[in-house]
This record gives sequence, C-alpha cells and structure tokens, in this order.
Amino acid sequence: MGMFSGKKGLITGVFNKQSIAWAIAERILQEGGECGFSYMPDKPDDERKKNLNRVQKLTEGVDGVKFLHPTDVTKDDDIAGLMDKCRDEFGQIDFMLHSIAFAPPEDLRGATIATSRAGFKLGMEISAYSLLALANAAQSVLVDGGSVLTMTYYGGEKCVPGYNIMGVCKAALDSIVKYLAFDLGPRGIRVNALSAGPLQTISGRGAGVDDMLILYEAMSPLGRNITHAEAGNCGAFLLSDMASGVTGEIMHLDGGFNAMGTPGRMIDKFRDQFRNQ
Repeated sequence: MGMFSGKKGLITGVFNKQSIAWAIAERILQEGGECGFSYMPDKPDDERKKNLNRVQKLTEGVDGVKFLHPTDVTKDDDIAGLMDKCRDEFGQIDFMLHSIAFAPPEDLRGATIATSRAGFKLGMEISAYSLLALANAAQSVLVDGGSVLTMTYYGGEKCVPGYNIMGVCKAALDSIVKYLAFDLGPRGIRVNALSAGPLQTISGRGAGVDDMLILYEAMSPLGRNITHAEAGNCGAFLLSDMASGVTGEIMHLDGGFNAMGTPGRMIDKFRDQFRNQ
C-alpha cells in the first residue's frame, strides 16, 4: 500500500522532465496514485503538437496516468471542460496540483518598474488568478478533506533581483493560498504552497537560475542546493493525508536559505578580500 493508494487527482503545469510538477506527480504515481494531466493547448498551426508530445513522452506507459487534457487557464470554458474530464474519469478527485506561471519575456527581463500594463494583467491572470479559477471550478469534484497545492518562490516574499514582475505575481499567489484555505476549510480541503529553491527548470532558467544556485549553495545552512527528488517528496507530502493538519502554509524547501539574515558562511570566502580593501 502506497501513500496515495486509492487516491486520484489532477496535475497541471508539467512541461518536461525537469518540471517540479513532474517530480511531484512521479512521486504520487510511485505511491499508487492515479493522475490526470492538463497541458497548454498547442496552436492550431502547430502540426508537431509540441506541448502534447512533451507530456506524452513523460507519461506514456506509466501506471496510474489516466488522461491528458488541453487547458488554457485564461478561458473559463477550458477550465470547465477540464473539470468535466476529471468527473468523467474519476468521479471525484482527492488532490489538485497547480503549477502554472507565465509573464511575457520582455516584461520578465526588464525592470519591474517598466512592466507593461498588458504584461502585468497577463502575468497576474495566468500566475495567480488561475489558482482561484481552478479551485473554484474544482469545488464540485474535490472530495471533502481533499488537498490543493501550488508552487511559489521566495521572490514573492522578498525582492529577488531578476525575478521582477513574477515576484509580484507570486506575492499575490501566496495571499490567494491563505484566503482559499479559509474558504475551503469548512469542507476540510487544505490549500498550501511549496516554495522551492532554485532548480534547473524552464522557468528557473528564465530567472537566472545558474547565479541563484551558486548563491543558495554558499548561503544556505545546509550548504547545498535542493534536488528534484526532494521537491517531489515535499510536494507529495503536502498533497497527502500525512499533512492533514497543514493548510494556508507556505513551505520552504531551500536548504534553509530563507532563514538567513546575513550571508552566513559565504562571508568566509570574502573576509580577507574585504579586510584588505
């Protein structure tokens, strides 16, 4: 009997093998869970269907994978269709993973102060509001005592140069987690966020992950970076019954980086340099 034996759920936001959402889903599947996956629809003129093929390559032949369904979270009809698919396949679901974020590259790369109005609206809609929209639509299929998890980052709590407008979106997402925890609490449905440290992912590379990996390894109490496997374990835990008393929480998985108020042991590497200036 695995930790997710008899459990069924929805996974959103898997892009490729490096996606944190895939690390979490893989752990759930290993523990006996059944999962349906949503993915960003391919453009009508994309004959190669790149988005679908990426997810198919990961999930093909994997026990417990029940469906792949295209969903554009900026469209209410798409979200309703996704919940209909969950209902048709599972009846009800025990958990939902929200791992969706986007802002136009030109706004992500630029200074936050220069964010365009259109970029701000789109970033907020996809990266923050989509959790509200999915949770609201999922109320009819989520079981009492179920669990919702989203993915956030420390850049929503503190200024992380380079994270820019996405940090503003994550700050909104963090707040949504707390309000959803309250709204869904009477049904015993838990809502949490996993704040993972830097990993080699598509979104991470867009935020300058290579520099962040160096910084986290130097500053964190553990003196190392986290792994995809650790992200999978932690996310699966928060979605499981083992976290039955945890809700409205932002759980940091970053080797303790978020706890530091100074550079810590990193200063040892530069002490002589500073003294000689």
